[in-house]
Amino acid sequence: MLIVGVGGQGLITLVSILNQAAFYEGYDVRSSELHGLSQRGGSVETHIRFGKKIYSPLVTKPDLILGLEILESLRAKNKAVKTTKFLVNDYILPFNNDAVPSLDGFEIVPASAVCKKEFGNEVVAGIYLLGYAISHGLIPLKKESVLRAIEAVVPSKHLELNIKAFNHG
Repeated sequence: MLIVGVGGQGLITLVSILNQAAFYEGYDVRSSELHGLSQRGGSVETHIRFGKKIYSPLVTKPDLILGLEILESLRAKNKAVKTTKFLVNDYILPFNNDAVPSLDGFEIVPASAVCKKEFGNEVVAGIYLLGYAISHGLIPLKKESVLRAIEAVVPSKHLELNIKAFNHG
């Protein structure tokens, strides 16, 4: 799968959680982050592959593109194949152009808005989307493995909020 968004949205944390959860389930796991000027607002793209035996972390035919930001999700659309599923947060980084391309084929989820309303913090929108993807069978990992991975990866001071966001998704 690919996870795309902008700097500051927690993409690297999501990949760490998925890596750990897949490892707990006995999968061979490879991942890679592709980012340039990703500090707060720059493009970030992460790749994760897991299975019986994985040789490369780069995803060429993604089963799922998890988008934390709409424009970055649109950029990732050129990497999709016919069977690729899109799960996209409805957050859009402000820009100066009013024209937004078609979002056909994207499952849009108001993760940022839900997290802001329910938890007072939209920074956990990625964890919420991860919970949504797991609960809807878009990622073939067990909920228990992901929760265990969240506990291993997320600092204790943020753990309760992240678990709530994941379970709410």
